[in-house]
Amino acid sequence: MSINSKKKAEVLRYLGYRNQKIDNITDRLIEDAMDEIGVLAKERYIYKTFSINRKDDELSLHGSKLILDGNDIKKHLSKSQDCILIAATLGHNVDTKIRYYEKISMTKAVILDACATVAIEEICDKICKEIENKLQAENKALTYRYSPGYGDLPIHVQNDFLLTLDAGKSIGLTASSHSILIPRKAVTAIVGIIDIEESKEKRSCMSCNKYDTCIFSRGGNGCGD
Repeated sequence: MSINSKKKAEVLRYLGYRNQKIDNITDRLIEDAMDEIGVLAKERYIYKTFSINRKDDELSLHGSKLILDGNDIKKHLSKSQDCILIAATLGHNVDTKIRYYEKISMTKAVILDACATVAIEEICDKICKEIENKLQAENKALTYRYSPGYGDLPIHVQNDFLLTLDAGKSIGLTASSHSILIPRKAVTAIVGIIDIEESKEKRSCMSCNKYDTCIFSRGGNGCGD
């Protein structure tokens, strides 16, 4: 399968398609939107490594004020002495174009939104690959990505997370008072550094706070599958 075909398959998955045949018009709209994302997206990202402090059942990061509450993130980082905070964004142009399409064509808006989601996930995959290539010399690897809002890690850590990375100044990524990322097509995530021989734990849909309403889990797949 070509890279473009793989991207299109991912876009269709985010659009809720399950092996249905798509019509020529939809196929053309997706290809146009994929091309448009390539022009609009201004990829920016930052990541930093931190030592993990564990004291009195509290998880914090050395040299920062960020506290990681919840049992799920403790389990996620249980085999790690260090972790990496990642923030990535496609920039404001993508948000602006999606809002424009929402006024004239919801079909185009939804398709462009799905293409943007695929694009930001691809960037995150690239970042993790870049980090893992550096860690291989130390026989280290990464856990899967874990974001604020997953499991019982509260979404309201988003602002402290971004401040810890100085993401506002470095890549223009901030969060609203309701912890919504701005620009919206962006990702923040934590990955733990583990010994390479440690088997990676597969992300479980059951630990996601969107499990009950997720269209992917209803289809037997996860958003990371």
